[in-house]
Amino acid sequence: MSEKGLIHAKTKMARAGVHEIAIDVFARFYDLLERDVDAIIHEADVSPLVDVMELGDVFAEHAGEDLDPTALSKTAIIKLNGGLGTSMGMQQAKSLLPVRDGLTFLDIIARQVLEARERYGVTLPLVFINSFRTEADTMAALERYPELKVEGIELSMLQNQEPKIVADTLEPLEFPADPELEWCPPGHGDLYTVLQTSGMLDALEAAGIEILNISNADNLGAYPSASIASWFEASDAPFVAEVVRRTPADRKGGHIVVRDGQLTLRETAQINAEDEAQASDISKHKFFNANNLWIKVSALREVLAEHNGVMPLPLIRNEKTADPSDPTTEKVVQLESAMGAAIELFPGAAALRIDRSRFLPVKTTNDLLLVRSDVYDLTDRFRLEALAEEPLITLDPAHFGLIDDFEGRFPAGAPSLVHAKSLTVTGPWTFGADISVRGDAALDGQDGQERTVADGTVVGE
Repeated sequence: MSEKGLIHAKTKMARAGVHEIAIDVFARFYDLLERDVDAIIHEADVSPLVDVMELGDVFAEHAGEDLDPTALSKTAIIKLNGGLGTSMGMQQAKSLLPVRDGLTFLDIIARQVLEARERYGVTLPLVFINSFRTEADTMAALERYPELKVEGIELSMLQNQEPKIVADTLEPLEFPADPELEWCPPGHGDLYTVLQTSGMLDALEAAGIEILNISNADNLGAYPSASIASWFEASDAPFVAEVVRRTPADRKGGHIVVRDGQLTLRETAQINAEDEAQASDISKHKFFNANNLWIKVSALREVLAEHNGVMPLPLIRNEKTADPSDPTTEKVVQLESAMGAAIELFPGAAALRIDRSRFLPVKTTNDLLLVRSDVYDLTDRFRLEALAEEPLITLDPAHFGLIDDFEGRFPAGAPSLVHAKSLTVTGPWTFGADISVRGDAALDGQDGQERTVADGTVVGE
């Protein structure tokens, strides 16, 4: 039954114009699914990552960022921009959300790159990898920055699409009510496939690019860094992952370990139940993956050639329903992979410990409130600079989790959080103007009654 399912899936992809290499990648993952091959990384087989180079040492070595920008002139910035922000109820690219001063993620990314170009006198191509659901909106928004385009290099690569697989039959999903829902993106590990099949890797090399700096579009901390580029170029490492020291809030999530002398990314889905306690011990496994990567193009070429273009990344089984907004629809499996998992394929790969200034992801409305608040200042270099220690924000997901609800409950914008240690909101509260949060603050509305925080209120200590 599953062999028939694979034939159907490959035929469907070919008819949709999916590249042959991308179909081969899908077929490899399908085989792993069919054989129920897990990607568990057992605690007994790994050791913790230690002795990590620190960003502060890199900056000290290169006198901050006042340095020869030769390495940055050979660097391209690639932003993963395939996410719709569905966890926040969005139906367009998350990067189109306003963040600061009316500027969206896309605006800030574009201005970070343009500022770096002017400061260092470099070309610094910027390329977005979009999904078929984010491409049109993203490219329309970027029309306001015609100067971003570099001759011979497109601003966008389109992520591949693959069929959702029916969990019970392993057949490709048929969903006549909305055929678009029959398809899904293959996760950000698809980056390596798209780089080669789109011709982008060829175009970048032809333009003299030797270094790829890859990060998520929703992480505004991952700005172009001349210091890191210079350090990376001079190093022997073919691949570097930026890592952050784990805190109690980071007990779950992908972290870097060492297996057989090689750095390895271990995602939450790759942890056995019996290993959970040790894997979440932040005193043992101290660093998690920020998903900011640096890759030398020559090394990537070698790895792609070694595997005939099909990178042997671990399979991530993403179990969903055919219509993600309707839990009564058919159960499906999306075959995905993580780009950071490629670290294991590059002998000599290294990690670079960064501080939180380069790791500011916005995954929830809790994160969005924080980056919109006065805890951060948007500098003239279009970087978010922390003015105080980040407070822990916990907003009731039932009333703040979706972006429309969130915006409606902060009609006057984010409250002042610069003097806050934490803010916990339970129930349907609406915030007025000029609200200030101090210390450890909590608003309790468990009875479900609509309440308002009046203009000018000081919440907390």
